[in-house]
Amino acid sequence: MGIETVPGSFRDPSGFLFYKKNEIFRQINLTYKENYDELMSSGLYDELVEEGLLLSHEEIADEAKKDESIYKIIKPEHLSFISFPYEWCFSQLKDAALATLEIQNKALEHGMILKDASVYNIQFRDCRPVLIDTLSFEKYIEGEPWIAYKQFCQHFLAPLALMKSVDERLSQLFRVYIDGIPLDLASRLLPRKSMLSFSIATHIHLHAKSQKKYADQSVSKKRHAMKKLAMLGLIDNLSSAVRKMKRQIKSTEWGEYYQGTNYADHSFQNKQKLVSDFLDKALNERSKIVWDLGANTGVFSKIASEKGVLTLAFDIDINAVEQNYSSNGTNTDCSVLPLLLDLTNPSPAIGWENKERESLIERGPADTVMALALIHHLAISNNVPLEKLADFFANLSDNLIIEFVPKEDSQVKRLLATREDIFTDYHREGFEKAFKKRFSIIASEPIEKTDRHLYLMTKI
Repeated sequence: MGIETVPGSFRDPSGFLFYKKNEIFRQINLTYKENYDELMSSGLYDELVEEGLLLSHEEIADEAKKDESIYKIIKPEHLSFISFPYEWCFSQLKDAALATLEIQNKALEHGMILKDASVYNIQFRDCRPVLIDTLSFEKYIEGEPWIAYKQFCQHFLAPLALMKSVDERLSQLFRVYIDGIPLDLASRLLPRKSMLSFSIATHIHLHAKSQKKYADQSVSKKRHAMKKLAMLGLIDNLSSAVRKMKRQIKSTEWGEYYQGTNYADHSFQNKQKLVSDFLDKALNERSKIVWDLGANTGVFSKIASEKGVLTLAFDIDINAVEQNYSSNGTNTDCSVLPLLLDLTNPSPAIGWENKERESLIERGPADTVMALALIHHLAISNNVPLEKLADFFANLSDNLIIEFVPKEDSQVKRLLATREDIFTDYHREGFEKAFKKRFSIIASEPIEKTDRHLYLMTKI
Protein backbone atom coordinates (compact mmCIF):
# COMPACT_ATOMS: atom_id res chain seq x y z
CA MET A 1 0.00 0.00 0.00
CA GLY A 2 3.06 2.29 0.08
CA ILE A 3 2.61 2.94 3.77
CA GLU A 4 4.81 4.13 6.64
CA THR A 5 4.04 2.44 9.94
CA VAL A 6 3.92 4.71 13.00
CA PRO A 7 6.92 3.60 15.15
CA GLY A 8 4.95 3.67 18.43
CA SER A 9 2.17 1.44 17.11
CA PHE A 10 3.66 -2.02 16.85
CA ARG A 11 2.82 -3.71 20.16
CA ASP A 12 -0.89 -4.39 19.63
CA PRO A 13 -1.71 -7.54 17.61
CA SER A 14 -5.17 -6.08 16.92
CA GLY A 15 -3.80 -3.53 14.45
CA PHE A 16 -1.53 -0.53 13.96
CA LEU A 17 -1.33 3.07 12.75
CA PHE A 18 0.29 4.04 9.49
CA TYR A 19 0.79 7.05 7.25
CA LYS A 20 -0.21 7.11 3.60
CA LYS A 21 0.23 10.28 1.56
CA ASN A 22 0.84 12.18 4.82
CA GLU A 23 -2.52 11.11 6.24
CA ILE A 24 -2.88 8.79 9.20
CA PHE A 25 -4.88 5.53 9.10
CA ARG A 26 -5.36 2.54 11.38
CA GLN A 27 -5.32 -1.05 10.19
CA ILE A 28 -7.65 -3.40 12.06
CA ASN A 29 -6.58 -7.02 11.84
CA LEU A 30 -9.04 -9.84 11.32
CA THR A 31 -8.23 -11.14 14.82
CA TYR A 32 -9.97 -8.06 16.25
CA LYS A 33 -13.12 -8.40 14.11
CA GLU A 34 -15.53 -9.52 16.87
CA ASN A 35 -14.41 -6.84 19.30
CA TYR A 36 -14.53 -4.07 16.68
CA ASP A 37 -18.01 -5.12 15.56
CA GLU A 38 -19.15 -5.17 19.17
CA LEU A 39 -17.73 -1.69 19.76
CA MET A 40 -19.57 -0.30 16.77
CA SER A 41 -22.90 -2.14 17.25
CA SER A 42 -23.24 -1.90 21.04
CA GLY A 43 -23.66 1.86 21.07
CA LEU A 44 -20.43 2.34 23.03
CA TYR A 45 -18.57 3.99 20.16
CA ASP A 46 -21.40 6.44 19.48
CA GLU A 47 -21.75 7.39 23.15
CA LEU A 48 -18.03 7.91 23.71
CA VAL A 49 -17.63 10.00 20.57
CA GLU A 50 -20.70 12.09 21.42
CA GLU A 51 -19.33 12.80 24.90
CA GLY A 52 -15.88 13.71 23.57
CA LEU A 53 -14.14 10.74 25.20
CA LEU A 54 -13.05 8.89 22.03
CA LEU A 55 -11.68 10.08 18.69
CA SER A 56 -14.13 9.51 15.88
CA HIS A 57 -13.13 7.68 12.70
CA GLU A 58 -14.42 6.79 9.28
CA GLU A 59 -14.08 3.43 7.58
CA ILE A 60 -12.11 3.51 4.33
CA ALA A 61 -12.78 1.25 1.36
CA ASP A 62 -9.19 0.51 0.39
CA GLU A 63 -9.05 -1.28 -2.94
CA ALA A 64 -5.34 -1.95 -2.50
CA LYS A 65 -6.09 -4.11 0.55
CA LYS A 66 -5.32 -7.68 -0.45
CA ASP A 67 -4.01 -9.22 2.76
CA GLU A 68 -6.68 -11.55 4.16
CA SER A 69 -5.50 -10.80 7.71
CA ILE A 70 -6.84 -7.24 7.39
CA TYR A 71 -10.43 -6.65 8.49
CA LYS A 72 -10.83 -2.88 8.20
CA ILE A 73 -8.94 0.30 7.43
CA ILE A 74 -10.16 3.34 9.36
CA LYS A 75 -9.15 6.98 9.28
CA PRO A 76 -9.12 8.53 12.78
CA GLU A 77 -9.94 12.15 13.43
CA HIS A 78 -6.79 14.23 12.96
CA LEU A 79 -4.85 15.65 15.92
CA SER A 80 -2.31 18.38 15.14
CA PHE A 81 0.07 17.46 17.98
CA ILE A 82 0.78 14.43 20.15
CA SER A 83 1.97 15.18 23.69
CA PHE A 84 3.38 12.81 26.29
CA PRO A 85 2.80 12.48 30.07
CA TYR A 86 6.23 13.83 30.99
CA GLU A 87 5.03 17.07 29.36
CA TRP A 88 1.81 17.28 31.39
CA CYS A 89 1.15 19.05 34.64
CA PHE A 90 -0.46 17.29 37.62
CA SER A 91 -3.99 18.33 36.70
CA GLN A 92 -3.62 17.10 33.14
CA LEU A 93 -2.51 13.66 34.32
CA LYS A 94 -5.34 13.61 36.88
CA ASP A 95 -7.94 14.49 34.25
CA ALA A 96 -6.51 11.83 31.92
CA ALA A 97 -6.80 9.23 34.71
CA LEU A 98 -10.42 10.14 35.45
CA ALA A 99 -11.28 10.04 31.74
CA THR A 100 -9.78 6.55 31.46
CA LEU A 101 -11.88 5.31 34.39
CA GLU A 102 -15.02 6.96 33.01
CA ILE A 103 -14.45 5.21 29.69
CA GLN A 104 -13.99 1.90 31.54
CA ASN A 105 -17.31 2.38 33.33
CA LYS A 106 -19.13 3.17 30.10
CA ALA A 107 -17.53 0.18 28.43
CA LEU A 108 -18.87 -2.11 31.16
CA GLU A 109 -22.35 -0.65 30.68
CA HIS A 110 -22.17 -1.80 27.05
CA GLY A 111 -20.72 -5.25 27.74
CA MET A 112 -17.12 -4.32 26.96
CA ILE A 113 -13.95 -3.55 28.87
CA LEU A 114 -10.71 -1.62 28.39
CA LYS A 115 -7.92 -4.09 27.67
CA ASP A 116 -5.40 -1.22 27.80
CA ALA A 117 -5.08 1.61 30.30
CA SER A 118 -1.99 3.24 28.84
CA VAL A 119 -1.40 6.91 29.53
CA TYR A 120 -0.15 7.16 25.94
CA ASN A 121 -3.64 6.32 24.67
CA ILE A 122 -4.86 9.67 25.99
CA GLN A 123 -4.38 13.01 24.27
CA PHE A 124 -5.79 16.49 24.84
CA ARG A 125 -8.28 17.98 22.41
CA ASP A 126 -9.96 21.32 23.20
CA CYS A 127 -8.54 21.17 26.74
CA ARG A 128 -10.17 17.79 27.40
CA PRO A 129 -8.60 14.32 27.55
CA VAL A 130 -9.69 11.97 24.76
CA LEU A 131 -8.94 8.29 24.06
CA ILE A 132 -7.16 7.89 20.72
CA ASP A 133 -6.88 4.08 20.54
CA THR A 134 -10.01 2.59 18.95
CA LEU A 135 -8.63 -0.92 19.53
CA SER A 136 -8.47 -0.64 23.33
CA PHE A 137 -11.79 -2.43 23.85
CA GLU A 138 -12.76 -6.08 24.05
CA LYS A 139 -15.86 -8.00 25.06
CA TYR A 140 -16.39 -8.26 28.80
CA ILE A 141 -16.45 -11.81 30.19
CA GLU A 142 -18.21 -12.21 33.53
CA GLY A 143 -15.79 -13.26 36.26
CA GLU A 144 -12.65 -12.10 34.44
CA PRO A 145 -10.52 -9.48 36.29
CA TRP A 146 -9.61 -6.14 34.74
CA ILE A 147 -6.48 -7.05 32.82
CA ALA A 148 -5.43 -3.37 32.57
CA TYR A 149 -5.56 -2.78 36.35
CA LYS A 150 -1.80 -3.02 36.86
CA GLN A 151 -1.18 -0.77 33.87
CA PHE A 152 -3.57 1.86 35.23
CA CYS A 153 -1.78 1.86 38.57
CA GLN A 154 1.63 2.23 36.93
CA HIS A 155 0.59 4.80 34.34
CA PHE A 156 -1.74 6.95 36.44
CA LEU A 157 -2.13 6.22 40.15
CA ALA A 158 1.54 5.77 41.08
CA PRO A 159 2.83 8.89 39.26
CA LEU A 160 -0.04 10.99 40.62
CA ALA A 161 0.67 9.79 44.17
CA LEU A 162 4.38 10.60 43.79
CA MET A 163 3.66 14.03 42.32
CA LYS A 164 1.24 14.79 45.15
CA SER A 165 3.18 13.40 48.12
CA VAL A 166 6.83 13.75 47.09
CA ASP A 167 7.58 16.12 44.20
CA GLU A 168 5.75 17.03 40.99
CA ARG A 169 9.00 16.74 39.06
CA LEU A 170 8.85 12.97 39.51
CA SER A 171 6.57 12.93 36.46
CA GLN A 172 9.88 12.92 34.58
CA LEU A 173 10.26 9.26 35.58
CA PHE A 174 8.03 8.59 32.57
CA ARG A 175 11.10 9.34 30.44
CA VAL A 176 12.89 6.40 32.05
CA TYR A 177 10.00 3.99 32.58
CA ILE A 178 8.04 4.03 29.34
CA ASP A 179 5.53 1.46 30.63
CA GLY A 180 4.71 3.44 33.74
CA ILE A 181 6.40 3.79 37.10
CA PRO A 182 7.11 0.38 38.70
CA LEU A 183 4.92 -0.09 41.75
CA ASP A 184 7.78 -1.33 43.93
CA LEU A 185 9.72 1.86 43.17
CA ALA A 186 6.68 4.03 43.85
CA SER A 187 6.09 2.19 47.12
CA ARG A 188 9.68 2.90 48.25
CA LEU A 189 9.55 6.56 47.29
CA LEU A 190 6.19 7.36 48.87
CA PRO A 191 6.28 8.57 52.50
CA ARG A 192 5.24 6.13 55.22
CA LYS A 193 2.14 8.17 56.00
CA SER A 194 0.77 7.23 52.56
CA MET A 195 -0.01 3.82 54.08
CA LEU A 196 -2.80 5.57 56.00
CA SER A 197 -4.67 6.03 52.73
CA PHE A 198 -6.68 2.86 52.06
CA SER A 199 -6.53 3.36 48.29
CA ILE A 200 -2.79 4.06 48.13
CA ALA A 201 -2.04 1.25 50.56
CA THR A 202 -4.13 -1.17 48.50
CA HIS A 203 -3.38 -0.18 44.93
CA ILE A 204 0.31 0.70 45.32
CA HIS A 205 1.94 -0.69 48.48
CA LEU A 206 0.08 -4.01 48.75
CA HIS A 207 -0.14 -4.32 44.98
CA ALA A 208 3.66 -4.03 44.79
CA LYS A 209 4.09 -6.74 47.42
CA SER A 210 1.63 -8.96 45.59
CA GLN A 211 3.55 -8.53 42.35
CA LYS A 212 6.74 -9.63 44.04
CA LYS A 213 5.08 -12.59 45.78
CA TYR A 214 3.45 -13.96 42.63
CA ALA A 215 6.14 -12.97 40.14
CA ASP A 216 7.06 -16.59 39.33
CA GLN A 217 3.50 -17.88 38.92
CA SER A 218 1.69 -18.20 35.62
CA VAL A 219 -0.94 -15.65 34.67
CA SER A 220 -3.73 -18.21 35.03
CA LYS A 221 -2.72 -18.98 38.63
CA LYS A 222 -2.53 -15.31 39.57
CA ARG A 223 -6.00 -14.46 38.28
CA HIS A 224 -8.94 -14.53 40.61
CA ALA A 225 -12.58 -14.42 39.60
CA MET A 226 -14.07 -10.93 39.78
CA LYS A 227 -17.79 -10.38 39.47
CA LYS A 228 -18.99 -7.32 37.61
CA LEU A 229 -20.18 -5.68 40.81
CA ALA A 230 -16.72 -6.10 42.32
CA MET A 231 -15.12 -4.59 39.21
CA LEU A 232 -17.44 -1.61 39.39
CA GLY A 233 -16.39 -1.23 43.02
CA LEU A 234 -12.73 -1.31 41.99
CA ILE A 235 -13.25 1.39 39.37
CA ASP A 236 -15.22 3.50 41.84
CA ASN A 237 -12.46 3.19 44.44
CA LEU A 238 -9.78 4.16 41.92
CA SER A 239 -11.87 7.13 40.78
CA SER A 240 -12.35 8.26 44.36
CA ALA A 241 -8.61 7.95 45.05
CA VAL A 242 -7.72 10.04 42.01
CA ARG A 243 -10.34 12.72 42.71
CA LYS A 244 -9.09 13.18 46.28
CA MET A 245 -5.55 13.90 45.13
CA LYS A 246 -4.69 17.59 45.37
CA ARG A 247 -1.37 19.00 44.28
CA GLN A 248 0.81 20.62 46.92
CA ILE A 249 1.20 24.21 45.72
CA LYS A 250 4.76 25.45 46.16
CA SER A 251 6.27 28.77 45.17
CA THR A 252 8.25 28.71 41.93
CA GLU A 253 10.42 31.30 40.20
CA TRP A 254 8.07 32.08 37.34
CA GLY A 255 4.65 31.11 38.69
CA GLU A 256 3.91 34.77 39.54
CA TYR A 257 5.91 36.24 36.65
CA TYR A 258 3.35 38.76 35.49
CA GLN A 259 2.95 40.12 39.01
CA GLY A 260 6.67 40.94 39.17
CA THR A 261 7.45 41.91 35.59
CA ASN A 262 9.15 45.21 34.84
CA TYR A 263 6.64 46.10 32.13
CA ALA A 264 4.44 49.15 32.68
CA ASP A 265 0.82 48.57 31.72
CA HIS A 266 1.24 50.67 28.59
CA SER A 267 4.33 48.72 27.51
CA PHE A 268 2.63 45.40 28.11
CA GLN A 269 -0.37 46.43 26.03
CA ASN A 270 1.94 47.63 23.27
CA LYS A 271 3.75 44.29 23.28
CA GLN A 272 0.41 42.46 23.00
CA LYS A 273 -0.55 44.57 19.99
CA LEU A 274 2.81 44.02 18.30
CA VAL A 275 2.59 40.26 18.83
CA SER A 276 -0.93 40.26 17.36
CA ASP A 277 0.19 42.30 14.35
CA PHE A 278 3.22 40.06 13.72
CA LEU A 279 1.03 36.95 13.97
CA ASP A 280 -1.31 38.42 11.35
CA LYS A 281 1.67 38.77 9.02
CA ALA A 282 3.09 35.30 9.78
CA LEU A 283 -0.08 33.20 9.67
CA ASN A 284 -2.21 32.36 6.64
CA GLU A 285 -5.25 30.21 5.88
CA ARG A 286 -3.09 27.07 5.87
CA SER A 287 -1.56 27.73 9.30
CA LYS A 288 -2.56 25.12 11.88
CA ILE A 289 -0.22 25.37 14.84
CA VAL A 290 1.84 27.90 16.82
CA TRP A 291 4.43 27.05 19.47
CA ASP A 292 4.83 29.60 22.27
CA LEU A 293 8.15 28.81 23.96
CA GLY A 294 8.49 30.17 27.48
CA ALA A 295 4.76 30.90 27.51
CA ASN A 296 4.42 31.28 31.28
CA THR A 297 0.65 31.39 32.01
CA GLY A 298 -0.24 31.81 28.35
CA VAL A 299 -1.16 35.48 27.95
CA PHE A 300 0.41 35.66 24.48
CA SER A 301 -0.57 32.07 23.63
CA LYS A 302 -4.21 33.16 23.83
CA ILE A 303 -3.55 35.94 21.32
CA ALA A 304 -2.38 33.29 18.86
CA SER A 305 -5.22 30.86 19.63
CA GLU A 306 -7.82 33.59 19.08
CA LYS A 307 -6.64 33.70 15.47
CA GLY A 308 -7.95 30.17 14.97
CA VAL A 309 -4.79 28.08 15.35
CA LEU A 310 -3.90 25.46 17.94
CA THR A 311 -1.28 27.02 20.21
CA LEU A 312 1.12 24.97 22.31
CA ALA A 313 2.11 26.95 25.41
CA PHE A 314 5.42 25.48 26.61
CA ASP A 315 7.02 26.47 29.90
CA ILE A 316 9.49 25.01 32.40
CA ASP A 317 7.58 26.30 35.43
CA ILE A 318 5.11 23.82 36.92
CA ASN A 319 2.89 26.47 38.54
CA ALA A 320 2.71 28.50 35.34
CA VAL A 321 1.59 25.47 33.32
CA GLU A 322 -0.95 24.55 36.00
CA GLN A 323 -2.39 28.08 36.00
CA ASN A 324 -2.57 28.07 32.22
CA TYR A 325 -4.31 24.69 32.10
CA SER A 326 -6.76 25.60 34.86
CA SER A 327 -7.71 28.86 33.16
CA ASN A 328 -8.42 26.99 29.92
CA GLY A 329 -10.22 24.04 31.44
CA THR A 330 -13.69 25.58 31.56
CA ASN A 331 -13.54 26.78 27.95
CA THR A 332 -15.09 24.13 25.70
CA ASP A 333 -13.72 25.90 22.61
CA CYS A 334 -10.18 26.06 23.92
CA SER A 335 -7.30 25.91 21.45
CA VAL A 336 -4.37 26.40 23.86
CA LEU A 337 -2.51 23.32 25.07
CA PRO A 338 -0.17 24.09 28.03
CA LEU A 339 2.82 21.75 28.29
CA LEU A 340 5.92 21.39 30.48
CA LEU A 341 9.22 21.78 28.68
CA ASP A 342 12.83 22.48 29.58
CA LEU A 343 14.22 23.96 26.38
CA THR A 344 17.79 23.19 27.47
CA ASN A 345 16.82 19.50 27.66
CA PRO A 346 13.74 19.06 25.45
CA SER A 347 11.78 15.83 25.27
CA PRO A 348 13.96 13.19 23.58
CA ALA A 349 13.05 10.27 21.35
CA ILE A 350 12.60 7.24 23.62
CA GLY A 351 11.34 3.67 23.60
CA TRP A 352 12.10 0.85 21.19
CA GLU A 353 14.90 1.83 18.79
CA ASN A 354 14.51 5.38 20.16
CA LYS A 355 11.47 5.71 17.88
CA GLU A 356 8.47 4.72 19.99
CA ARG A 357 7.96 8.25 21.36
CA GLU A 358 9.14 11.07 19.13
CA SER A 359 11.35 13.91 20.29
CA LEU A 360 9.96 17.42 20.48
CA ILE A 361 11.68 18.48 17.25
CA GLU A 362 10.41 15.39 15.41
CA ARG A 363 6.86 16.45 16.30
CA GLY A 364 7.37 19.77 14.54
CA PRO A 365 7.67 21.93 12.66
CA ALA A 366 5.23 24.60 13.80
CA ASP A 367 3.81 27.17 11.41
CA THR A 368 5.12 29.92 13.69
CA VAL A 369 7.25 29.91 16.85
CA MET A 370 7.05 32.66 19.47
CA ALA A 371 10.01 33.23 21.81
CA LEU A 372 9.04 36.16 24.01
CA ALA A 373 11.17 37.27 26.99
CA LEU A 374 13.10 34.03 26.57
CA ILE A 375 16.36 34.51 24.72
CA HIS A 376 18.24 36.12 27.63
CA HIS A 377 17.52 33.08 29.82
CA LEU A 378 18.94 30.72 27.20
CA ALA A 379 21.90 32.88 26.18
CA ILE A 380 22.97 34.14 29.61
CA SER A 381 21.60 31.72 32.23
CA ASN A 382 22.44 28.66 30.12
CA ASN A 383 25.42 29.89 28.04
CA VAL A 384 23.85 29.00 24.70
CA PRO A 385 25.53 31.02 21.91
CA LEU A 386 23.24 33.19 19.78
CA GLU A 387 24.11 31.25 16.61
CA LYS A 388 23.12 28.00 18.32
CA LEU A 389 19.81 29.59 19.26
CA ALA A 390 19.23 30.67 15.67
CA ASP A 391 19.91 27.11 14.47
CA PHE A 392 17.52 25.70 17.07
CA PHE A 393 14.65 28.01 16.15
CA ALA A 394 15.25 27.38 12.44
CA ASN A 395 14.69 23.67 13.08
CA LEU A 396 11.31 24.39 14.67
CA SER A 397 9.59 26.71 12.20
CA ASP A 398 9.81 28.87 9.09
CA ASN A 399 8.42 31.86 11.00
CA LEU A 400 9.76 33.29 14.25
CA ILE A 401 8.47 36.05 16.51
CA ILE A 402 11.23 36.75 19.00
CA GLU A 403 11.89 39.38 21.64
CA PHE A 404 15.41 40.64 22.27
CA VAL A 405 16.05 41.74 25.86
CA PRO A 406 19.31 43.75 26.12
CA LYS A 407 21.74 44.02 29.00
CA GLU A 408 20.25 47.38 29.99
CA ASP A 409 17.00 45.61 30.96
CA SER A 410 16.49 44.99 34.68
CA GLN A 411 15.79 41.28 34.10
CA VAL A 412 19.14 40.78 32.37
CA LYS A 413 20.91 42.83 35.05
CA ARG A 414 19.47 40.43 37.61
CA LEU A 415 20.85 37.46 35.68
CA LEU A 416 24.29 39.06 35.48
CA ALA A 417 24.37 40.18 39.12
CA THR A 418 25.87 36.93 40.37
CA ARG A 419 28.12 36.01 37.48
CA GLU A 420 30.86 37.41 35.26
CA ASP A 421 29.67 39.07 32.06
CA ILE A 422 31.40 36.95 29.42
CA PHE A 423 28.72 37.63 26.80
CA THR A 424 30.53 40.07 24.55
CA ASP A 425 28.25 39.45 21.56
CA TYR A 426 25.03 39.82 23.50
CA HIS A 427 23.68 43.07 22.09
CA ARG A 428 21.20 43.96 19.32
CA GLU A 429 23.85 44.04 16.60
CA GLY A 430 25.27 40.68 17.69
CA PHE A 431 21.78 39.20 17.93
CA GLU A 432 20.81 40.36 14.45
CA LYS A 433 24.12 39.21 12.96
CA ALA A 434 23.69 35.70 14.42
CA PHE A 435 20.06 35.31 13.38
CA LYS A 436 20.55 36.73 9.87
CA LYS A 437 22.55 33.60 9.06
CA ARG A 438 19.32 31.58 9.30
CA PHE A 439 16.50 34.14 9.01
CA SER A 440 15.42 37.22 7.13
CA ILE A 441 14.17 40.02 9.38
CA ILE A 442 10.70 40.98 8.11
CA ALA A 443 9.86 43.51 10.80
CA SER A 444 11.38 44.95 13.95
CA GLU A 445 9.66 47.21 16.46
CA PRO A 446 10.71 48.57 19.87
CA ILE A 447 8.38 47.81 22.75
CA GLU A 448 7.32 51.24 23.96
CA LYS A 449 9.01 52.64 27.05
CA THR A 450 11.41 49.67 27.30
CA ASP A 451 14.81 48.76 25.86
CA ARG A 452 13.34 45.62 24.31
CA HIS A 453 12.71 44.93 20.62
CA LEU A 454 10.29 42.51 18.96
CA TYR A 455 11.23 40.84 15.67
CA LEU A 456 9.33 38.96 12.99
CA MET A 457 11.65 36.67 11.01
CA THR A 458 11.28 34.17 8.19
CA LYS A 459 13.73 31.31 7.69
CA ILE A 460 16.04 31.68 4.70
